[in-house]
Amino acid sequence: MKNIVTRTITGVCFVALLIGCILWGKQAFAVLFTVLTALSLAEFYGLVDNAGGHPAFRHLPHIAGGAYLFAAFYYYCSGEAAPIVRFLFVPYILYLLYTFAAQLYARQPDPIRNWAYALLGQLYIALPFALLNFIAFPGLYTIYMPSLLLAFFVFIWTNDTGAFLVGVTLGRHRLFERVSPKKSWEGFFGGLFFCGIVAGLLAIVEPALSWLQWVGLGVTVSVSATFGDLCESLLKRTVGVKDSGSSLPGHGGWLDRFDSVLFAAPAAYVYLQLFG
Repeated sequence: MKNIVTRTITGVCFVALLIGCILWGKQAFAVLFTVLTALSLAEFYGLVDNAGGHPAFRHLPHIAGGAYLFAAFYYYCSGEAAPIVRFLFVPYILYLLYTFAAQLYARQPDPIRNWAYALLGQLYIALPFALLNFIAFPGLYTIYMPSLLLAFFVFIWTNDTGAFLVGVTLGRHRLFERVSPKKSWEGFFGGLFFCGIVAGLLAIVEPALSWLQWVGLGVTVSVSATFGDLCESLLKRTVGVKDSGSSLPGHGGWLDRFDSVLFAAPAAYVYLQLFG
């Protein structure tokens, strides 16, 4: 009972912070998600250390590099750095060059492993977070649309809740038992169904997309969010942990809260570019 109360309080505070910063304005959105990118990267690099990364493998440059990537995408999409836009990604390129060259001086027994861990964090975590900027600033990039970004997260939360409720009550057929024994096909289609309902409601209150476009986005987020959840489960199973961390009481770590986003953000970006 105590765990349920803790989980509920943490969840409400977390959702309130997320929604509040998105609605507050684009600067608040940028600050929050730059911090979340850094925290998620720190957690990831801690996990891969447990999987055999060398103790001397330094995380700070990679955390800073990923956070900078999000900030660079923000300034590019928002138009706030228009006079210097061609220089925006120069520091990140220099970071990548540093990542490779640093291993020449580190004298580590397995530099390939260190390169792989460093770049995996950028590809798996930093880039998906950075792509949220294209959802927040769709179309003509300088226009901030918090409603579309909020809809993206509402789809993820709806999918998680629908999959859980239907899976608990009707789940019989395992979706991917080797990676996540509790997930079921019934739960998967339950999340998909509820996302379809939410898409229909959004089409009524938000005309930014047509009814068909909203449904397509809901399906895209629902399916990709499930893959994101499974991939993070595979990561945790590989390194031998139950939760990615303990930063969020009752919920685990940052990656446990954003596992769906890491797959859904790139998928939603592709969908919006093609059909949005």
